[in-house]
Amino acid sequence: MSGALKEVRNRIKSVQSTQQITKAMKMVSAAKLRRAQDAITQMRPYAQKLQEMLSNIIGSADGDLNIALAAERPAEKVLIIVVTSDRGLCGGYNSNLIKLAKLRIAEHYPEQAAKGNVTLLPLGKKGYEHFQKNNLKAVNQYWDVFTGLSFERVQEVALYAMEAFKNKEVDRVEVVYSEFKNAATQRFVSEQFLPVKKSTPAGGKKADFIFEPAQESLIAELMPKILNTQLFKAVLDANASEHGARMTAMDKASDNANELLKTLKISYNRARQAAITTELTEIVSGAAALQG
Repeated sequence: MSGALKEVRNRIKSVQSTQQITKAMKMVSAAKLRRAQDAITQMRPYAQKLQEMLSNIIGSADGDLNIALAAERPAEKVLIIVVTSDRGLCGGYNSNLIKLAKLRIAEHYPEQAAKGNVTLLPLGKKGYEHFQKNNLKAVNQYWDVFTGLSFERVQEVALYAMEAFKNKEVDRVEVVYSEFKNAATQRFVSEQFLPVKKSTPAGGKKADFIFEPAQESLIAELMPKILNTQLFKAVLDANASEHGARMTAMDKASDNANELLKTLKISYNRARQAAITTELTEIVSGAAALQG
């Protein structure tokens, strides 16, 4: 019985050590989440307004205006940017993003995938490792974007996608990422990045913009900058979502450890009581034998 007691005692120590780690990770994630949440909260209104402005300008542009990044053509070749995390221990965060990317391909681009015309561009080590392990066609340049996350680093990814689209190496670019709602809630979404969507003005009438300088040169200057901002917003959303998911996962792990500790302590007490009862029985039996 002493062996059983020792085993339960060791398990209790192991769970307590694990619980200390999960509590520490929750605190670290909470601190990182505050910074990440501030960053996306400040960025989101700016990015949304820029996107709205760009869509309105393109929607109101003259029909003969040549806008390379808004050119609609059959989606023969597709690039999907998948924003995952570098580290695990964040619940189903990464698996849900990878699942959404695969579902998007299966539902919307099965023919392109069969021809090998769907390319994945992972941002984050977890997505990169998964695609490499499963021999999926993937760009291996930018997966470490979260190492020293900055606008300039994300801009490199946006420029890569824009150049590929302009050179007709791809006909459609989508971004799969997690939109941050709050610490416990993320929304996994897929958004069209290229070609730039046109919005129809209210009432179907074109807005009367006065362009200075010329319309074409202004759009050519503005569009890449706005697209850079859009992708950076998606990455900031993903960054905040990751920390929120990890904080929630570690909180649940700590709660589960508490429940397990309660169960183990009950088992330990029962085993200890059984050991004491056995010892008492042996003593009584021994005393009775001596008296006999």
